[in-house]
Amino acid sequence: MSYKLFTSESVCAGHPDKICDAISDAIVDAALTQDPNSRTGIEAVVGADRIVLLGEIKSTAELDFELIAREKIRELGYSNPDWGFSDKSKLHNYIHQQSPEIAVGVDKDGAGDQGMMFGFACEETKEYMPLPITLAHALTRRIDEARESGDIEWLRPDGKAQVTIRYESGAPVSVDKVVLAVAHNEETQPDQVRKEAIEKIIAPVLEQYGFPAPDDNDIVINGTGVWHIPGPDSDAGLTGRKIVVDTYGGYARVGGGAFSGKDPSKVDRSGAYAARYIAKNIVASGLAKRCEVGLAYVIGQPKPLMQTIDAFDTATVTQNELEAYADTLIDTSVKGITETLDLHRPIYSQTSAYGHFGKFGLPWERLV
Repeated sequence: MSYKLFTSESVCAGHPDKICDAISDAIVDAALTQDPNSRTGIEAVVGADRIVLLGEIKSTAELDFELIAREKIRELGYSNPDWGFSDKSKLHNYIHQQSPEIAVGVDKDGAGDQGMMFGFACEETKEYMPLPITLAHALTRRIDEARESGDIEWLRPDGKAQVTIRYESGAPVSVDKVVLAVAHNEETQPDQVRKEAIEKIIAPVLEQYGFPAPDDNDIVINGTGVWHIPGPDSDAGLTGRKIVVDTYGGYARVGGGAFSGKDPSKVDRSGAYAARYIAKNIVASGLAKRCEVGLAYVIGQPKPLMQTIDAFDTATVTQNELEAYADTLIDTSVKGITETLDLHRPIYSQTSAYGHFGKFGLPWERLV
């Protein structure tokens, strides 16, 4: 770690891109609930008063795609048509059956696509995640909790957080800057927004992780002054556009494909989970202080054509011992990953906001 400052961002569950991720993963979960062998590649697009569903599915499940999408949008807080987007917005459904040319390889336990995936872990937090993205996720989660609970009454759906951490000798030592963007009602003045955001969001979250809030001039709340209209009326959304937010906040490499909307035969998703599982267990077992695992697959083939481990010169054992340990953790064939981590079940909606990693209870976060 050679950076003296490192910044990561997160977005709230009501961010336009995250609305799309939530819709896509809600459809995945609904399909897997009825048919664990469902294959899905679901994309959503949202814009001003519009919802569009696209992609492919192969499943015996009987699904009402429109109902799933509208219920998810309402759950995320978009029930007011005055904001230019709501659960009443016009919906277009273009989901179709999975291509037989893709299915023929997946039916033989092959990868649902080609691509490379990375998993990472480090000792910076109890979640074995980098501190910048961990704090950014904690802040956006707190924004949403404060809105849903009524603790901050003026909040509307949508929001962002950005955190800059100062490092010395590769270790995090302080929170240098915090940036929040929070949508709020027209009656609340910017001074009140700033005061309550610092007191009820920033300070409690940073204290939880053992850091004081930065100086007042190092905190930015709503950089343009005010923000009244949340969501897709202001900025269109698309499934899978927040890959860096979903992974390690830019602190580690990311693969070429997004996660949401995809069943576990798609190695963009399952391969990234397996790589994180290996990396986290290596660090948690004391075999390295930082670890990055890389995988690469070819469509229709069951096993990865690349599997690498980089401990960044922090390993306490040899490279051969790291690789041997990884092999005891999981078979990184598509079938091996899905069976070891039990991925053919409806667990994916909980990943559509605040990242896919560092959440206790998910199978790829399990320690052996």
